[in-house]
Amino acid sequence: MKHGTIAKAYVNRKQHNGYLVELEGTTLELPAAQAVRSLSVGEHTDIFIYTDKKGQPAATMNLPEVTADTYGWAAAAEVVPELGVFINLNLPHDILVPKDDLPFMKNVWPEPGDQLYVILSTDKQGRLLARTAGEETMLETAVPAPASLIHHNLTGWVYRAGKAGSFIRTENGHRAFLHPSQRIKEPRMGERVDVRVVDVKEDGTINVSMFPSAAESMDKDAHAIMLYLSRNRGEISFSDKSSPEDIQNTFHISKAAFKRALGQLMKKDLIEQTDRGTIRTKE
Repeated sequence: MKHGTIAKAYVNRKQHNGYLVELEGTTLELPAAQAVRSLSVGEHTDIFIYTDKKGQPAATMNLPEVTADTYGWAAAAEVVPELGVFINLNLPHDILVPKDDLPFMKNVWPEPGDQLYVILSTDKQGRLLARTAGEETMLETAVPAPASLIHHNLTGWVYRAGKAGSFIRTENGHRAFLHPSQRIKEPRMGERVDVRVVDVKEDGTINVSMFPSAAESMDKDAHAIMLYLSRNRGEISFSDKSSPEDIQNTFHISKAAFKRALGQLMKKDLIEQTDRGTIRTKE
């Protein structure tokens, strides 16, 4: 009988607080709260074998996606710095992901609600633990990305965080790498991230960026300029001669990006530069 697995058990007896079920010659308690329906003595039912807080095996009919045989996603429930992160599998108690499986820097540890890709195991006392998937497993189970995925926007979850970069599993199962230079901020392990594909490798893995494409950035920058104009009666004391510091402090973009956005707006005949060194909207 393997802890952390799903098995078919024989219903041996009904008692006031639940049932006794038999599996491989061992009798387990199935508390009433863990029975999803009424059972009859003599029938067989699928159960999940977990360990209670005393480390003793018990049965539940709530069958988790994550088992000792299968990897799956689980939500972080509680962070305990001295121990690790507890995940919620809809069992009577949460399961620990030990801190040895987490990043060295605690500022990128998962927060409640973040998703971890894990498999179940046991400690020396036989109690259930959850262990995060290693790089070999993630590569073996990854779905190769087609070349046509280049420049597409994707959503994924960080399964490994570190100085070298962030490793991501996308919704479609692709393995993605986010270089530090392509991070707006360093995401946490388990954090959901929105990224853009910048390269598709021959092995089907992808490189991604958190930054929008140049065209998307230009649209956002142009919108920011038009918004600033609207808030200042259609004329502002900026031009392509303005200092990079003033542009950065006001619009939070580089001077090069500012000039590109100005060119886009002028091409659309939305703004003009005046002899006074200002920009104004065209009537």
